[in-house]
Amino acid sequence: MKSLLKSPLFKSCWILTRPHQPFYGHPRFLSSPIFAQYEAVSQGKQPVPEYFNFANDVLDKWSQLEKDGRRPSNPALWWINGRGGEVRWSFEELGLLSRKVANILSDQCGLQKGDRILAILPRIPEWWLVTVACIRTGITIIPGTTQLTAKDIQYRLQVSKAKCIITTDALAPAVDFVTAENRDLQAKLMVTSEGKRDGWLNFNELLKEAPADYINVQTKIQDPMVVYFTSGTTGPPKMAELSQGSMGFRPIINQRCWLDLTPLDIMWCTADTGWVLNSLGAVFDPWVLGSCVFVHNLPQVESTTILNTLSRFPITTILGAPTLFRMLVQNDLSSYKFMSLRHCVSAGEPLNPEVMEKWKKKTGLDIYEAYGQTETGMICVVRRGMKIKPGSMGKACAPYDVQIVDEETNILPPGKEGEIAIKVEPERPLGLFSRYIDNPGKTAATVRGGFHITGDRGVMDKEGYFWFVGRADDIINSSGYRIGPFEVESALLEHPAVAEAAAISSPDPLRGEVVKAFVVLSPGYMSQDKEKLIHELQEHVKKVTAPYKYPRKMEFVQQLPKTITGKIKRNELRNKEWGRV
Repeated sequence: MKSLLKSPLFKSCWILTRPHQPFYGHPRFLSSPIFAQYEAVSQGKQPVPEYFNFANDVLDKWSQLEKDGRRPSNPALWWINGRGGEVRWSFEELGLLSRKVANILSDQCGLQKGDRILAILPRIPEWWLVTVACIRTGITIIPGTTQLTAKDIQYRLQVSKAKCIITTDALAPAVDFVTAENRDLQAKLMVTSEGKRDGWLNFNELLKEAPADYINVQTKIQDPMVVYFTSGTTGPPKMAELSQGSMGFRPIINQRCWLDLTPLDIMWCTADTGWVLNSLGAVFDPWVLGSCVFVHNLPQVESTTILNTLSRFPITTILGAPTLFRMLVQNDLSSYKFMSLRHCVSAGEPLNPEVMEKWKKKTGLDIYEAYGQTETGMICVVRRGMKIKPGSMGKACAPYDVQIVDEETNILPPGKEGEIAIKVEPERPLGLFSRYIDNPGKTAATVRGGFHITGDRGVMDKEGYFWFVGRADDIINSSGYRIGPFEVESALLEHPAVAEAAAISSPDPLRGEVVKAFVVLSPGYMSQDKEKLIHELQEHVKKVTAPYKYPRKMEFVQQLPKTITGKIKRNELRNKEWGRV
């Protein structure tokens, strides 16, 4: 990173001087050529174009608007490492550098359109360069979190048949350990300023010498762009393929303003680079709207760093998982002043209503929920201006027709619990993933009766708001009562003794199943009498929610098992409870 920061290519003269104000007819910017070009498509007057390339048709358009003085002086990417290191790129600089990387991938690595590259990089500028370069070349990028183990990397390389991997010098030894027998891998790129490693190409050195001229390949709107290994809690991860249309064209054609951004905004998505939320919140949706993507290296996600960053930098919008907000509200926020922050979005899993209430009380800001999946992007959102119903994940996003259906895919009336499903007939909506690669059976299993079945259960109210109940296999059936774990966990989290909680089913000879809660205690409660505390928490849940939902069993643990994206692995707890492992 030292060589990157010193390079004149990474300097920028952007200065933030303008206050936040409407721009290009906020919020949809239809006067912008980017939207005007596709306005007839968004209105259904013209079909979706056959060819589309996000780098060429969006990023390079914003670069030209900068040159013409039609975009405010706001960086396209603003990165800090928390130790004084800082990078600011305009769209023009982003274009120049990403073309240089495109030449590296094509000339030095021998990659072509349709090849796959596994990118395991932390929150550093090179991740954004590689992402844009892959779009320019038609190479499919497979993002991976730096928390992947050598075994994880080996599995991903084997099943994806990736021809190239790019990572940092920190992970290079783990890659070498598992790639000796890999016949598909033909190039290894290492981001480092510390010299060479046998068998690896030095990304930073190549970037200095790479030519800046590159002609984007033509890509069709259905051509693959990104592949994500889904972080499912059962079975090996599946490869979900997303196209140029589902990732890049979706926010244009649908003009989804769930982030409520303008070219004057500075958008900070705290998600890891290996998670689809990062692509949605830190690449495609902000850049479609010409906004600045703010990135903090965040080697460790902890409260003080987040709060200090929100206070020191003119960030207008923050997007994070519920864990982020649950962590922040536990702090004394009176000494922090968020002078620019105006919009907070939570996504990834349901946010507890009590956390929303605490955040509002302490900051004066609402938290807007968004619900989606790797395979779908955002399905439901609470947009600015909508009434916030705590606990609800909002209304359906166009172009999705979202319904609650039963097992026979009959559409259920408001107030009736069922499976959350997206209508895919007579036409599959733009935004959905293309397929699970090499797994046609799993791909076909997602469709039933003309609907894409999400695997989540929920309820829709009379106003069209959706409410998450839980994963289809997380539902607890006790004495005929169907209990969603989220409600139990939310109730527990309202008690100051509870830092985290997970609710699962536990075998019971009388009721078949009962609710069991695994609880991580807050500091200050760990030395209290456990039996007395269990009784106190049980009584608390009975008061907060329906009495039949209270956890009849409870176990205190040091931590909860989670996926690499931070979601609680209830299935792992459940399998142990039922003696399945």
